[in-house]
Amino acid sequence: MNKSDLIDAMAADAGISKAAAKAALESFTSNVTSTLKKGGKVALVGWGTFSVSKRAARSGRNPQTGAEIKIAAKNVAKFKAGAGLSNAVN
Repeated sequence: MNKSDLIDAMAADAGISKAAAKAALESFTSNVTSTLKKGGKVALVGWGTFSVSKRAARSGRNPQTGAEIKIAAKNVAKFKAGAGLSNAVN
């Protein structure tokens, strides 16, 4: 399912226009993004939690040349599925 498929499904399920469903989805994604940028987390009980994890700097190897390279530290977004979502897919 891609973004437009999700918008179509949301509109059909909620009985709203596709424009309203698109606005709702964009609002959700922008609010989750801004919360994660601030270092917070978003917990949807029974469904899952979005959070940010810090990845330390490390050294790696270029697979083509074998040369050692430095990989910079960075923040990464994580999603941990909740019990309700885990049970639904199993």
